[in-house]
Amino acid sequence: MFYWLFYPLREIFFGFNVFKYITFRAAMASVTSFLICIFLGPRLIQKLTSLNIGEKIIDEKISPTLHSLQKGKKGIPTMGGLLIIFAMLLSTVLWARLDNKYIALVLFSMLWLGLVGFLDDYMKFISKRSKGMTAAMKLMAQAVLGLVVGLFVFYDPEIGSNLDIPFLKDLMINLGLFYIIFAAVVIVGSSNAVNLTDGLDGLAIGCVMMVALTYSIFSYVTGHARFSTYLQISFIPGTGELAVFCSAILGATLGFLWFNSHPAEMFMGDTGSLTLGGVLGIVAVLIKKELLLLLAGGIFVAEALSVILQVASFKLRGKRIFLVAPLHHHFQFRGLPETKVTIRFWIVAVILSLLSLATLKLR
Repeated sequence: MFYWLFYPLREIFFGFNVFKYITFRAAMASVTSFLICIFLGPRLIQKLTSLNIGEKIIDEKISPTLHSLQKGKKGIPTMGGLLIIFAMLLSTVLWARLDNKYIALVLFSMLWLGLVGFLDDYMKFISKRSKGMTAAMKLMAQAVLGLVVGLFVFYDPEIGSNLDIPFLKDLMINLGLFYIIFAAVVIVGSSNAVNLTDGLDGLAIGCVMMVALTYSIFSYVTGHARFSTYLQISFIPGTGELAVFCSAILGATLGFLWFNSHPAEMFMGDTGSLTLGGVLGIVAVLIKKELLLLLAGGIFVAEALSVILQVASFKLRGKRIFLVAPLHHHFQFRGLPETKVTIRFWIVAVILSLLSLATLKLR
């Protein structure tokens, strides 16, 4: 919005020319979403508390140890993802170019996933249990969106069905129609992986923040003709605007972390985790950095794999690999304090983000 309001005024005062630059608008989107969270966060916490919309924890009969570790979180306001989504939406509308088709797609996707997550959280609230929508219902809603995005990308002449292979500058695999399914798997997998990671104060939101920063840089260079040529990566016109969106994610997650850091005053719930994971997957698909999401989001991959392996091992062998899954709870069961687990996971996430950025030259 600000681009259309102020950039034409450059003829009157040259200073308005800054609204042309993605870097400026991305930085301001980040600051805007951060401030929105900081100012509205206390009000949302108060409102959720008054409505008695609090965290539901696992029953003591199911896992006494996990119940003991989580009992202090019972009743803490959840559905904080509403704050994240609002901050991302408003800051993107203000600072991004709304005539950009990729911005329109990610905003639509964000609202879709936000609705799915909200319904899941709301069903938990009205049922007074820690279970919301069935897994099948959530997967179906996510898969529908994933297929829509996959079709969009497949028929977009700027993107197409090629799969970029990290570290190899001249190798791209054309997946054809299978790319539509592949894109859906990336989006659904990313959405649920972040959801599984969201179990400790500040854990998931801090890791999302680092991935968002990484993909903001990826988006900028992918949409920049000179930089993409120099780095020998795919140039996709228009995707540079996604840097503004990713920066809005960065600011919103940083602002939410203000309230979600230990001891948490608010949780984002599925409203936030399903949305954040899904939109990161969509950005990765749009800029042809799908496989790099496995590296940049390595924490989320490890958390999801821990659940898959645990379930598979127990069903096939009758034995567990981990003390409990997801992985962060395994370390808690081994006696590590929650804050130490969270910070160590953050450290790994930073390293993985740096390694992901290094791949821009390691080709």
